[in-house]
Amino acid sequence: MATAIICGILLVFCFIGIRSSVKRIAHGCCGSGGDEVKKVKVQDRDLSHYPYSYGMKVEGMTCSNCKKRVENAFNEKEGFWAKVDLKENSVQVYSKQQVPKEELRAIVRKAGYQPGEILINK
Repeated sequence: MATAIICGILLVFCFIGIRSSVKRIAHGCCGSGGDEVKKVKVQDRDLSHYPYSYGMKVEGMTCSNCKKRVENAFNEKEGFWAKVDLKENSVQVYSKQQVPKEELRAIVRKAGYQPGEILINK
């Protein structure tokens, strides 16, 4: 009887694992339900208009949808332009005005990711 219960529990875990893997393969790591995250395009793409630059590590990004979510969190705000590097798990944020580090962290948190160390480049 105990063997049957253990086998049943193992079957449930296997089913959940397989279902999760299929979902990840079909919809990306975020399980976004197949909805591709639309990229927010920055109107002002002249880098010389952005005198301030910040580099930040971001934990939890694993796919192109994650990348777009973090970039969009900044790019939808006036005066920001962000570019994510998934290989480095980092974001480069350009801004037209000086921004407090805590505001940058709050934007990343609101996007659903964990901010790391911030480096001020300019």
